[in-house]
Amino acid sequence: MKSKHIYWFLLGLTAIAVTSCKEIFEPNISNRNVTLEAPGNNYQSTKYAVSFWWDKVDDASGYRLQVVTPSLDTIGALVVDTLVKGNTFTMSLDPGRYQWHVRAENGSSKTAYSTGRSFTVLPSTITTQSVLLTSPANNALTNQSAINFQWGSMYGATKYRLEIDTNNFVNEAAVIYNQVTPAQLIAYTFPKDQTYQWRVRAENDTAQSKWSAINLIVYNHTPPGIVTLTAPANNQTVPLPVSLQWNSTSKAVKYKLYVLKSDSTTWYNQTFPLTLTTTSYSFNLGVSFDKVYWKVTAIDAAGNEGQPSVLRHFVIQ
Repeated sequence: MKSKHIYWFLLGLTAIAVTSCKEIFEPNISNRNVTLEAPGNNYQSTKYAVSFWWDKVDDASGYRLQVVTPSLDTIGALVVDTLVKGNTFTMSLDPGRYQWHVRAENGSSKTAYSTGRSFTVLPSTITTQSVLLTSPANNALTNQSAINFQWGSMYGATKYRLEIDTNNFVNEAAVIYNQVTPAQLIAYTFPKDQTYQWRVRAENDTAQSKWSAINLIVYNHTPPGIVTLTAPANNQTVPLPVSLQWNSTSKAVKYKLYVLKSDSTTWYNQTFPLTLTTTSYSFNLGVSFDKVYWKVTAIDAAGNEGQPSVLRHFVIQ
């Protein structure tokens, strides 16, 4: 029975070792292949927004997408050369002939590029097109009041209309912001904490495109509340390790622990301040009779940091 237990113990250690090695040493993917899915070879489209799609490759951390015109054999221009985390990418292109290919990459190796595929974007009126929004990303959360709204260009457009609202554009006559620009960027300052919706339309002297997708952004610059320290009590003498504890705070997603020397102003060491997702920390530094000061702040999902807790100290036994 004892030998059986040893067998399973060694087997478990082997599995852990294999997993750990895979995490440390990335597999070599140079002999693998990327399979392109869309657009298909010789595809033709009157839509200026083109979506690229390929199959995932095991152990790849990203994919290098290149689009050229008119072909990979006779490159007139490199239209895009970008590293994509997932296996899809959408961009707006002018009418013309293009070819594209993809390779998979990780930190230590890369595949060969896939066989190139050709496609053609045909001229069309902008009335059937939609602008692609680029920044901020949909469902973004920010504590910065001033932000740049950005979108892609559209062939045939001479200007762009940005609308911002807080009521999902139910009443277009009452949107909170409506501005036209020849550029693909407008700076805007949020008036207050709220969820905002934004969209863009391309225009020229005779036509208007469809509205883009509606993206959401949440502006929040209100910090979370003050943290309450719970243990050890102020001026308490305690043995090492000392369990520093505090109550959770509403809206906080992490906490910043400040530990200071006996002068109450100098960081204890370069470890501090320390950001944590827990409401406790095991302090195991110093020697007997050292006086150590500490305090904690709460940080919310938008990055707002609240006011610090009261400053407490303890003495190492």
